[in-house]
Amino acid sequence: MSHSPISILSQVDFNGQPLAEELLMRTFRQLMDEHGYVLMCNVPDRFDPVRFCRAQGTFVPNYTGAVVGDVRPEPGMDDVYHAGNTRPLTPHTEGYDFAIAPPRYIALWCVTPAGGPGGETTLADTRPWVDALSEEERKMLEATDYDWKTTEGVQRLGLDLKTRHPILEDTEDGLIVRFSCNNLLRDDHDPVVEIQERWKAAFDDDHVAIHYHRNDMLVWDNWRLLHARNAFSDRSRHLRRIQIAA
Repeated sequence: MSHSPISILSQVDFNGQPLAEELLMRTFRQLMDEHGYVLMCNVPDRFDPVRFCRAQGTFVPNYTGAVVGDVRPEPGMDDVYHAGNTRPLTPHTEGYDFAIAPPRYIALWCVTPAGGPGGETTLADTRPWVDALSEEERKMLEATDYDWKTTEGVQRLGLDLKTRHPILEDTEDGLIVRFSCNNLLRDDHDPVVEIQERWKAAFDDDHVAIHYHRNDMLVWDNWRLLHARNAFSDRSRHLRRIQIAA
């Protein structure tokens, strides 16, 4: 079941005037701390999303090396699991296949929204799910290093990444949650299978769905939230993407 987002920040005030930069940043951080994501709307054409993202932390390159990535259908990718097509994506975090810590924040902004149905980014907060784990389950997720692989689409780009990490990792900057429905390697009898299924069902029940308008910008805490995508048919849909380190 989809829910409407509530962590929404207008870049202009009730008089249609741009918010002062200090106020914009303060409200953004308050909403991020409370909800783990912020959808910015009423974004003027003159807004500089790269400059805004730079104020949040150090940039982490995308798989191709591009710091500002394009998320749109790509030639030759329709038959694999990959963000560069029109198919749905299952709930996951970014960077579980990185040897380093995953990006702390992911920013997407809309160049061209999808015409017609679909194309929403969907998000759900893992905090209540982590809090609901038994003590035994939490210890298992913190103590067990699992094997992770990268997606089929990224492999087609020539990057066959493999890493070992726990699902939950306590750091001085906070708890890292890593999650994938299809790129966490385990056998069918591993107890983590039931947790994957439980969290996937919770995502289906709890997620918010972001429907983009031109210039809308979505930023979320990748250590805390899972995200996915609904299928769509309009191949002109075009988002841009930046990953930001802690």
